[in-house]
Amino acid sequence: MKHTHSPALPGSVSRLKGPVLVLASLALTLALSACNKPDDHQTAGQKLDSAIGKTEEAAAEAKRKTEQSGAEMKAKTEETFAKAGAALKSATDNAESSAKVAASKAIEKMDDMAITTAISAALVKDPEIKVFKINVDTKDGAVTLNGSAPTEAARERAGAIARTFSGVQSVDNKLVVKAN
Repeated sequence: MKHTHSPALPGSVSRLKGPVLVLASLALTLALSACNKPDDHQTAGQKLDSAIGKTEEAAAEAKRKTEQSGAEMKAKTEETFAKAGAALKSATDNAESSAKVAASKAIEKMDDMAITTAISAALVKDPEIKVFKINVDTKDGAVTLNGSAPTEAARERAGAIARTFSGVQSVDNKLVVKAN
């Protein structure tokens, strides 16, 4: 068997030379352009480690910001509670002060009532005065005697009796002398 060259084969090879030449040129261009890029000489594993490192840094930064925000929130909450505590203390102090004032007034009224009762009881025990109606009023320790007395001496004695009690600040003796 005799081997003959087909005339189409040399033409096919010549037809392939153009595209192969273009592909080779393209590969050479890409290779040369890659030379211009900085090569970081990292393997895929190193690049992955670098990416993980950057992710960890971003996570750490996010954690720091969250902690900072949490600390700010805690500080604001503590400040709010401190203000609320101060307001509550102020309200409590005001209420306590008001209660003390009210208690003081109640004690003064009770003291005034006690003074009035004690003076009235002492006047009723006096044999000369007891038959006369003497009205005793006390306000803040100031005693006022109203009514009548049989004599000037009885009138003066009623005033003197009123002055003997603790808590009496003054006595306004308005008793009028009237004979029985």
